[in-house]
Amino acid sequence: MTIDDILEGFALLDDWEERYRFLIELGRDLPPFPDEARTDANKVNGCASQVWLLSRTEESADGPRLFFQGDSDAHLVRGLVAVLLALYSGRTAAEIEETDAVAVLDGIGLREHLTPQRSNGLRSMVNRIRAEAGRALAEA
Repeated sequence: MTIDDILEGFALLDDWEERYRFLIELGRDLPPFPDEARTDANKVNGCASQVWLLSRTEESADGPRLFFQGDSDAHLVRGLVAVLLALYSGRTAAEIEETDAVAVLDGIGLREHLTPQRSNGLRSMVNRIRAEAGRALAEA
């Protein structure tokens, strides 16, 4: 599912109870995360729930392109991971650095309906993805 599909899905839902269910469904649709990747190196610090992100970089004509996999032990957070993967995975490192996830998520009112802990965790996930993009650019 693309980020545009997700944003459209949010727009079609009237209340936050339905939107939370939608997020949980997005998380259930994530591909399986490899057990061997559930390491401290792949764990995102700053999240109340356990979150793992795995990245892979491929060279492209436009510069390094990053692909992400992710998982969480919490259903709602797993849905947030799915949203971030739809927003960032498959994009170039430069595009990742230019994309403001907070603005995208604020546009659907998501952050205002998250607890402060979940908002901090979301910010930690975004920071981790952006750091991976920065590393890929530095190595290019």
